Amino acid sequence: MTSLPDDAARSLEVAVEQEGFAFVGHGPMRGLLEHFGSLDDWDRFAETWSDLAVDSYLAATGRQRRRRHCVFSAAAAGAPILPEPHQPHYQSLHYNSLQGDIERWFEPVLPEAATSDSLATVIGFSRAVFERVARASPRWHIEVHQFRIEPYPDQPGEPTPEGMHRDGVDYVLVLLVDRANIARGTTSIHANDGNELGSFTLAHPLDAALVEDARVFHGVTAVTPLDPSMPAHRDVLVVTFRAVPDVPPTSPL
Repeated sequence: MTSLPDDAARSLEVAVEQEGFAFVGHGPMRGLLEHFGSLDDWDRFAETWSDLAVDSYLAATGRQRRRRHCVFSAAAAGAPILPEPHQPHYQSLHYNSLQGDIERWFEPVLPEAATSDSLATVIGFSRAVFERVARASPRWHIEVHQFRIEPYPDQPGEPTPEGMHRDGVDYVLVLLVDRANIARGTTSIHANDGNELGSFTLAHPLDAALVEDARVFHGVTAVTPLDPSMPAHRDVLVVTFRAVPDVPPTSPL
């Protein structure tokens, strides 16, 4: 498995360990990603955000959020990252008071995105960082979420309608894919006692945040169009990692 340069790896490791999160700007982030593969198909990958399905679970409160979802897994000790059959996204009410305790079936990520070099590169990078922070190489359950938020002049878009929250996983990568005619959208990170630990705005493609979900809460302010007469969108890739126990093989009878 490809590894990060020692200085970059240590910097990210220290930030996440000490603060529970790290912000990486688009310039350094591109360099880090390219240690794990190609971004040559990034433009085609980003174009798939124009074909996301409406999040029907939020349709009652507005249709500003579109998304697709898919799942991967990786066994321990540097095993390949493998696609899993399409399955629901589930969070308990403890983590999502708005939509917890239900299986949410979202439209799958399109094949051209799920099999792209860019997505493989992003997942490989994320896995390397999080395994370094965890100081372990567990079996991972990996979920990929494509989000598009489309605000309107009379109705702001809510990137995190559940408010300040945790996702119920171990680690989260949030990567900006595109941002057009968008105002606001500030990410803030909070400790369990509510104190703000930091804030930043994902403003350029490949701006990224890495979060240790078990330690901190995160949320994003509502977004609005800069020019109310023009379309607006905020496109984000979210990749979550949850360690799962290895299931021993069943002994023959």
